[in-house]
Amino acid sequence: MAKQGGARGRKTVPARGTKRPLGAGSKKAQPQKRPQKQPTVVFDAAVPMEESRTFRLGVVPGATPGKWIDAWKQRMPQVPLELIPIEAAGQREALGDLDAALMRLPLEDDTLHIITLYVETPVVVAAVDSHLMAVDELSAADLAGEVLIRPEDDVLATLDLPGTLAPSFPSLSTTEEAIVTVATGVGIVVVPMSLARLHHRKDVGHRPLLDGPTSTVALVWPRERTTADVETFVGIVRGRTQNSSR
Repeated sequence: MAKQGGARGRKTVPARGTKRPLGAGSKKAQPQKRPQKQPTVVFDAAVPMEESRTFRLGVVPGATPGKWIDAWKQRMPQVPLELIPIEAAGQREALGDLDAALMRLPLEDDTLHIITLYVETPVVVAAVDSHLMAVDELSAADLAGEVLIRPEDDVLATLDLPGTLAPSFPSLSTTEEAIVTVATGVGIVVVPMSLARLHHRKDVGHRPLLDGPTSTVALVWPRERTTADVETFVGIVRGRTQNSSR
């Protein structure tokens, strides 16, 4: 008679091919990860480059574009701005080689865009010890009997001062020469404020001329050459920020 419990303590071996159940503490096999595909790097790919260019801005004597140039450098560092001095007498012809220019009005030409920027006060320039420098401002009546020198590059075309005298010497070519002559005590010259400051000397002074002819400075460029750079500069002089809409 077989004894019961004879199999106690024996291990049961599962048949071949039978899965062994997972017990406590058993680790589940982790699926293997596929290696990620590395992106292809192309070392000889063509990099688009912006076309090199320069913004050429003409400036008549006395015009002061400093703050606009500073704004341009901040907003358009990739495009150098080149200042080109031009004379008021030949400003229209000079525009042919420029992107835009600061010019003096009047300027009648339907092929141009003209934006008025500011109006300059006229001043009387005289020797520093002249009696005209004894007051803070002058009127046309104060200039009666004075020798009025008008250089060939005079920009105040409408200047009319009854009672003044014409000089007895040949006309002078430039405003600078006229002011040098004035410094000797011979005559006076009437110019926009900026030109008096441009040609300032210790031996001359200047006083505002009430009701005298003014000079207007404008930004000018050909209508057919309205480029993105020109529009950017127009926005700068009009006070637009970089994010402003046109």
